[in-house]
Amino acid sequence: MVFEVKESLTDKEVDHGLKLVIRDGLATQAMVTLTGGIFLVAFALQLGASNTVIGLLAAIPPLAELLQMPAIYVVDRVQKRRLVVVAASLVARLFWVPIILIPFFLSPERGIFVLIASIVLYSSFSAFSHCGWNSWMRDLIPQDRLGAFFSRRLTLSTGLALVISLVAGFFIDSWEAVFPDLAAYGYSLLFLLGLLAGLFGITLLARTPEPRMVADGEEDGLLAAIAKPFQDINFKNLIIFLGSWNFAVNLAAPFFTVYMLQRLGLDISLVVALSVLSQVMNIIFYRSWGRISDRFSNKSVLSVSGPLFMLAIFAWMFVTLPEIYALTYPLLILIHILMGISLAGVSLASGNISLKLAPQGQATSYLAASTFTNSVAAGIAPILGGLFVDFFAERELIWTLIWKDPVRELVFVTLDLKQWEFFFLFAFLLGLYSLHRLSAVQEEGEAKEEEVVNELIAGVRRDMRNFSPAGGLRDLVKFPFSTTRGRRKKKR
Repeated sequence: MVFEVKESLTDKEVDHGLKLVIRDGLATQAMVTLTGGIFLVAFALQLGASNTVIGLLAAIPPLAELLQMPAIYVVDRVQKRRLVVVAASLVARLFWVPIILIPFFLSPERGIFVLIASIVLYSSFSAFSHCGWNSWMRDLIPQDRLGAFFSRRLTLSTGLALVISLVAGFFIDSWEAVFPDLAAYGYSLLFLLGLLAGLFGITLLARTPEPRMVADGEEDGLLAAIAKPFQDINFKNLIIFLGSWNFAVNLAAPFFTVYMLQRLGLDISLVVALSVLSQVMNIIFYRSWGRISDRFSNKSVLSVSGPLFMLAIFAWMFVTLPEIYALTYPLLILIHILMGISLAGVSLASGNISLKLAPQGQATSYLAASTFTNSVAAGIAPILGGLFVDFFAERELIWTLIWKDPVRELVFVTLDLKQWEFFFLFAFLLGLYSLHRLSAVQEEGEAKEEEVVNELIAGVRRDMRNFSPAGGLRDLVKFPFSTTRGRRKKKR
C-alpha cells in the first residue's frame, strides 16, 4: 500500500528510517544552502530590493508557519503524516521554478514581485509539511536518542553546507567577474541545483517508515487542541521563552548579510567564508551539545548557549567606530566563532525541548502551538526592522571618552550606533529578557551552568583529539546504530 502506516516498527525499521531521515537532512540542507540565506539576499539586492523587501523576505517563512494551525486538522484527519509531508513538500519546492526564471523573462521590478509571491507560496506549503514532519519524528525517533540523533544530523548537514557555501560563493564571484551584466543568472543556476537536491530529498522521505499516530482519546476539536498547550503552565512558559527569543534574534539576524555586503562592502565570497567559519564551529560543537542535552537537559544547553549568542550580537555594535578600523576584521571573525558555537546549542536544544515536553499523543497540537508563537515573533521582527531601518539611518548615537592634559586632547570613540547597529542593541536587550523567561521552564535533569561548561569543554577536547586521525573522522560521521542493536526498544 502506498504510504502505508504501521501499528508499530521493529528495531530494524526504526534504524532504516533514521538513516533515511539523515539523508533527507543532507538533501534538504543542500537546497536550503543554495536557495536561502546569503544567496537569496544577494539575489534580491541584485534585483534592486529595498531594506523593507529584505525584511519581508525574512518574515515570510516564519509567518507562513502560522498555517500549521489548519495543518493540525489536515494531519489529524488524514492520519498519514508521510503522505502530507511528501505532497506538501513537492508542491512547495516546485514554486522555485518561477524564481529561477526571473532573470530570463522579467524586469527587476516584476522580478521582485514574483520573488515575494513565490516565497509566500513555497513557505505556505512548507508549513503543512513541517507540521506533519514534527509529529512524525516525535513518534519515530526514540526519546532517549533525540539529542544524539539530531546533533549527528545537524553535524552532517552543516558539514555539507560548509562545502556547498564555499563553492557557491566563489562561483558567484567568478560569474560576476566574467559576466558583470548577467549576475542574476548565476543565482538562477544555484537555485536550480538547490531545487534538484530538494526533489531528491522528497524521494527519501517517501521511503521513510511511519508508525501509526497515537490518538489523543478526546474529540475536542481544532480550537480546543490549539488552546490545550497554553493551559499547560510549563509548556506555556516554554512558549513565552521561545517567542521572545525568536523576536530578539530575528530583529537583527536577517540584516547581518546586508550589513556586511552594503555597510562594510565585503565580497560575497568573504561573507560566505565567515559563514563557513560559523558552520565549522557548528560541526565541532554539535556533538558536545548533543551529549550535554542527553546527559543533563535541553534547558541546561540553552542556559549556556543562549547568553553566548547574545554576546555575539552585542559585539556587532563595535564592528565599525564609525567606519572600518583595525579591529573590524578580527572582531568579525570572533563574532562568527561565537555565533557558530552558540547556535549549535540553541538550534539543537530549542527544537528538542519542545519535542521532549510535548505529551505523547498530543505532539501535533503542542508543537504547532509553539510554532505559532515562534512564527508570529520571528515574522514581525524583521518587518519592523525593514520599516524602521531608514528612520535610524538618519540618526546616530555616539559615546566618546575624552582625555585632556596641558599638551593635548585625546578622544576615544567607545560606541557609535546608527541604522543596523540600533537593531543589534535592541536584539541584545530583548535577548536578555528571553533568557530571564527561560528560568521559569522546568525540565528533568537540569544542571548548573558550571557543570555544563565543564562538560562542554571536556567533550570538545575529546572530539578534537579524534578529529585528525582517520579512525576519528569515521567515528565523527558514523551514526551509532551498534549501541542499540543489542537492546530491544519498546514497540509503539
